[in-house]
This record gives sequence, C-alpha cells and structure tokens, in this order.
Amino acid sequence: MIFSDFRKIWFIDFEYGQGDSGLPEPRCLVAKELHSKNVEQKWFGKAGAHDSIFDRDDPNSLIVSFYAPAELSCFLALDWKFPRFILDLFVEFRNLTNGLKLPSGNSLIGALSYFDLPHLDSADKTSMRDLALRGGDYTKSEREALLVYCQSDVEATEALFNKMRDLIDLDRSLIRGEYMKSVAEIEKTGIPLDHQKFKDLKHHWEEIQEVLIKRIDSRYGVFEGRRFKRDRFERFLNFHKIQWPRHDSGVIDLSDETFRKMAKIHPMLNPLRELRNSLSKMRLSEFSVGRDGRSRAMLSPFRSKTGRNQPSSKRFIFNSSAWIRSLIKPHQDKALAYIDWSQQEFGIAAALSKDEKMMQAYQSGDPYLEFAKLARQIPLGATKKTHQKERSLFKATVLAVQYGMGANSLAQNTSLPLEEAKHLLNLHKRTFKTFWEWSEGCVHYALLKRRIWTTFGWNLRLSGEINPRSLANFPMQANGSEMLRLALILMSREKIDVCAPVHDAVLVEASLREIDEVVEHSKDLMAKASRIVLGGFELKSEANVIRFPNRFEDSERGVEFWEEVNSILNEIRANELSLKNEPQALQN
Repeated sequence: MIFSDFRKIWFIDFEYGQGDSGLPEPRCLVAKELHSKNVEQKWFGKAGAHDSIFDRDDPNSLIVSFYAPAELSCFLALDWKFPRFILDLFVEFRNLTNGLKLPSGNSLIGALSYFDLPHLDSADKTSMRDLALRGGDYTKSEREALLVYCQSDVEATEALFNKMRDLIDLDRSLIRGEYMKSVAEIEKTGIPLDHQKFKDLKHHWEEIQEVLIKRIDSRYGVFEGRRFKRDRFERFLNFHKIQWPRHDSGVIDLSDETFRKMAKIHPMLNPLRELRNSLSKMRLSEFSVGRDGRSRAMLSPFRSKTGRNQPSSKRFIFNSSAWIRSLIKPHQDKALAYIDWSQQEFGIAAALSKDEKMMQAYQSGDPYLEFAKLARQIPLGATKKTHQKERSLFKATVLAVQYGMGANSLAQNTSLPLEEAKHLLNLHKRTFKTFWEWSEGCVHYALLKRRIWTTFGWNLRLSGEINPRSLANFPMQANGSEMLRLALILMSREKIDVCAPVHDAVLVEASLREIDEVVEHSKDLMAKASRIVLGGFELKSEANVIRFPNRFEDSERGVEFWEEVNSILNEIRANELSLKNEPQALQN
C-alpha cells in the first residue's frame, strides 16, 4: 500500500485518566483529517455513550497517532470498534533511530526535537497530563485547556508525519500498527490474580520479609540485617567450591543476570536469588491490581533494541520474582494456559542459517541431546535419563553460544576446566558449521552496513563501539519478537483472550469448557507465525494448563519460595487471631 491509497488520514490524540481497575477513562479527543483539514473535538465527561467519529470498515481511512495503544485503549473504554488501519509514529520513529543515541529520547518531544520541529515544554506537558489524570469535575477553562493541549499534540503528530512519511515502509508499518491493537486488548484483559491473597501479602509484606531473611539466610549466612554482604557470600562460595564470575577488577559479579545463570548450574542458590529479588526489586504496593482482581501493566512494546515489549519490572508480574507468579489464578469457571515455543532461539537460528544438522537437532525434540549425538560424544541410543550429565553440558554450550559467551564464561558457569570449555565450543562450531558461517556473515555485514534487521524490517542501527558477540544474537531475539507479534495478531483476529505476552510465550484465558480447544488453536496459530517468519520452518510449542481453583506454578524456582511465604503468612494470621481472642478468653 501507499499513502495515496487512503482517502482520509486522521491524526488523533486522547487525553484520559485512570479508573479503579487501572483502565483508562477518556476525557477528550481531538482528530484532524489531513486532506480536508477538518478538526473534530469531543469532551466525554463522566459517563454516557458517545458515537465514534471513525468508520471502522472504511478501507480508505488511516488513523495516525504517537503511541497507539494509549489511543486504542480509549477506543475500548468507549466501546468503539478499532479502525482497520493504524500507523503508529512512535514505533516508526523507534525503528528509524533504534540503536542511535537520542539526546531528547524517543517520546513525542524527542521525535519532534530530532526533526527540529517546534514542541511544548516538557513541564507544560506534565501539568496537562496531571490535569487529565486528576479526574472529577472540570471547569470550563480546564476543559478548554485540555482540548487546546490535545490539539497541540495532534498538530505535532501531523508535522512529524510530514517529516517521516517518505521514510516509512507502509506495508510493514501497518502490521506493526495492527500489533498495537493486540497490545491494547491484552492490557485491558489483564492477568487474573488471587485478589484476597494479594491483599494479605501486601498488608503483611514487611513482617514477611523479616522472617524470610532469617529463615532463608540460615542456609547461607550472607545477610547482616537486611543487607546482603559480599564478603560473607564469598566465604559461602569458597566453602562450597563454587567458581563465581568476577568483574575485571576481581570483585565478584552480583548482578541478577549472573545470579540467574549461576542458579541454573547450582539450584541450591535459587532461594537466595529469590530473596535478593524480593528485597531489592519487588514492591507489592506498586503492583496495579483492579477491583476486578486483575493485574494490569503497560506492555511498552518496541522499547527494547530487539523490538521486545519492555513492561515495568515493578508492575508486570512476570518481570518480578518467580514465586509471586503463584498469585496468578484463574477466576471461577475459567482456566489459563501458559503456551511457549520450545527452544525458540535455537529453532530460529537453525531456520535462518539453513544449517541442516541444527534443524535436525531442533526437530528431534531435544536439541541438546541431539547435539551431543551429532558431535559423536554419546551413543545414538542415548537418552536424557541415561546421559543426563552430558546433556547438561551440551545444553550449557548451546546457551553459551546464544548468550554470546566465550570459553572463560562457559568454564565459570559449568565449573569445567578452561580447556574442556574450549573443546565444547569447538564441537559446536564443527557440528553446526553452516550456522557459524551464517552468523559471522551477519555480523560482518552489519558492521559494514552499520545496521541489521529482521525478516519484517525491524532495524538496529549501529553506533559507537559494538560488541560482535551481542550483535550475533540479534537475529534470533529480534525475529523471535516478530514471531510473537504475529502470533498475537493472529490470536486477536480469532478472538482469543490473551492475558499477557512473556518473551517466547503467551498466557491465554478461556472457560473451563473451551480451554483445551483454545490451547490447540493457539498452538496452531503460533506454529503459523513461526512458519511466516522462518520461511516455512515450524517451531513447536508446549502448554501448561491451569484450571480453577489451581494456581500458576513456576516449578523450577518459584514453588518452594511461595510455600515458604505462605507458611510465614499463616503464622502471622494465627498470631493475630490468638491476640484477638486473648482478651475475650480473659473475660470468660
């Protein structure tokens, strides 16, 4: 398609507040049509039906906005049908400048500054947003001020469009625009939680933390009060002969990413990792849970360099400590399904590189075991049960390649001698020779062209010093993002209720009666999305179904900690009940 195909091009902006369930409450709308210069203004007030000014079925109309999920959430709040075609200038600006350092960021002000266009002062924008969020009764002058502000954003969006239109790949941008419809729907659906349990945890969280530190740290001895002590942790590591990654300065690396990797090798560290996360990152008071018992957070699509969603770690339950996910619980007569692609990055690498051995390994169902067989390090008849140790080492090698790790890091993560780690990486290079040639070719081409892109045109522009190892994984991560977006678009079209996207997975909701059918349909759509992105190569998926009254469980590292938290909560409740009943007992 080209822009001249559209009879009408509307620039739109809503101002809105937030209701009790975390959903938007539209205050006003301003829309301007490019060709006729016609301007429409609407003030919505507190309640009541409002007719849409847009014809959803008009194939000749295009809606243009800056960060479309915000506008589309207002469509949902007003019970308006989505327009057929959406162009999101936020996404297209991100795609145009992804990887570049932007002095003013990638907000509307940042985009206008990039193109030397006039814009409001950030303080003025903040004051107007605060006014919209305030709610309540508005005076005539306040309503006029919000409408004037709203129109200024519309005029700015039009000016930005005129600067960007010749830089936009319209066909691909419309796919990204359709994804923003899915984002708005998912944010409205939200994640069902055990609301009463959440309120209890929130109320007693400070007390729970104190007990957690005492109980869990009794196994490690690394805390002083609420402070994690590096020297004590080093003594623990030395006692258990655990080789821990260090910074160039020699100081041990205490980042969560390092803890995550090391806990996979040494599962005994999982409770400690969960405790550190819970103390440092998790703020239950900042979780957004509506009166309907659903947790909602902005998904922030396209915020990362790979195009992945980047929701807040404080408000999105899947970005927090693993144990808190056990709060996820289907409401009565409902079920949830967590559906994820199997070894997604490995499969993408195999398909894009057209490495036949790698594709064979993926299609075997256990690429790590098959890698060991192809490398002739275990018998052809070996199984996960008979050669568990070897499989673990070859899995660590595959993950090391995906993370862009060298032999030193692999040796540290597996507690292997350096020479053995080098040997494992060399086996990977010899076994999957075609993949390595393709990967190195991608990196060299990207360094030459100063950019790299996905099959659907998501760009990363290279600036400054580039780490070739991190660059090498961009095709897998970014095309994985494309795959997820397409799957969610397909699910939206099929009216499947998606509660959340999570990296290489989706959380869907359906009635108890329909859940099995919905799961199979969702898996088919995810397979279709993989074939579209990977030129016919299909990725498999697995589903974990949670039926009411059961709850979500992270069996790898969350369940044990969840049980500990609940044990403490039950003790606190019992103590409260005892104290409550004590005066009555004395009276009797």
